[in-house]
Amino acid sequence: MSDSPLQSPDDLRRLFNLDGRVAVVIGGGGVLGRAIARGLGLAGASVAIAGRTEAKATEAAEELKAMGMRSLAVRVDARDASDLEACADAIEAELGPVDVLVNCAGGNIPAATTAATTATDAAPPGPSFGDLSAEALREVVDLNLFGGAILPSQVFGARMARRGEGGSIINISSMAAARPLTRVVGYGVAKAAVDNFTRWLAVHLAMDQANGVRVNAIAPGFFITEQNQDLLTNGDELTERGEAIIAHTPMGRFGEPDELIGAALWLASDASAFVTGAVIPVDGGFSAYSGV
Repeated sequence: MSDSPLQSPDDLRRLFNLDGRVAVVIGGGGVLGRAIARGLGLAGASVAIAGRTEAKATEAAEELKAMGMRSLAVRVDARDASDLEACADAIEAELGPVDVLVNCAGGNIPAATTAATTATDAAPPGPSFGDLSAEALREVVDLNLFGGAILPSQVFGARMARRGEGGSIINISSMAAARPLTRVVGYGVAKAAVDNFTRWLAVHLAMDQANGVRVNAIAPGFFITEQNQDLLTNGDELTERGEAIIAHTPMGRFGEPDELIGAALWLASDASAFVTGAVIPVDGGFSAYSGV
């Protein structure tokens, strides 16, 4: 008889079960964070939705509660360590210590985006690279790298490590990290750093502290969100940039938010117990395609 602890379908299902665990999704009021939060809740986790926009966080948390899940909305600026500590305290008081951290905070601003690369590009205009504001670039790096990965991982990761019961940190990377995209220079630089930080922290926590806390990232392909909708679509039509993306996505479409849930649930659960330092693309084949 096999020595494997997996002997039945129920054993396999338990690998993905998050009953009794607490997750926080920072940036969980956005389209992608909201889908991930719902997936973690459906798997049994109590889910805190944290973000700068209290109304969005509250709306997302109320949606989970209406589905019978235990949820909490917390306002937090992920770029502020003291704000994050207060957020962690509030979650622990209401739901318990956090086992799963999902870092969905991030985004871009027009001032850190260069001008259209072709005359027919329908995207909003922007400055040339030489005219980009250093302050704008710092703002995007601060939001995506420090607020979107480093500071929350310091605050919540330290608490997970002290408990010594393991945990999972999931960062959200981007296709702009491994394959630089035109125009979004600040965003791409920040997301490339998120990939590097994900691997560094995974090694640090596994080797230096041996506390069972794993660190991985999901790199979404192209999904329609509030932020990029005008860049990719013009009503029912695709912009030139949207058409170029679809042409380089072998599956020939944009992703649906719920298609991130499987990867997030795998990384959050015991199903990925021997996985750390990985960056998982969920991109319809975009990162694998050479264009030929």
